[in-house]
Amino acid sequence: MLRFIIQAVVTALGLWLAAQIVPGVDFTSTGSLVAAAVLLGLVNAIVRPIMVILTLPLTIVTLGLFLLVVNAAMIGLTAWFLGGFVVDGLWAGIGAAIITGLLSWVAGAFSSGERSR
Repeated sequence: MLRFIIQAVVTALGLWLAAQIVPGVDFTSTGSLVAAAVLLGLVNAIVRPIMVILTLPLTIVTLGLFLLVVNAAMIGLTAWFLGGFVVDGLWAGIGAAIITGLLSWVAGAFSSGERSR
């Protein structure tokens, strides 16, 4: 449970940073940002694995780059479910996916360093 909360906080920070940098990504309040982070975590846990399997041939042909589109689709699906979080188009979703993914990667590198001690 603690790992999910930490991941939700990191995702919320990533979405906030994406809203500051990427045009077309916005949220109406802090509550909608937190709700978007939690909902994105649930969507990534339930829907994303199915989408990764269904799009595996296309992902192989594009050498993994299609996973950016899948991640953008998950962020778009989250925005579609949640009224206070807006993603305008595929490119805004891809930008948000890149920023959120990079921040999660960096946070994961720090957290795995603590586990090895």
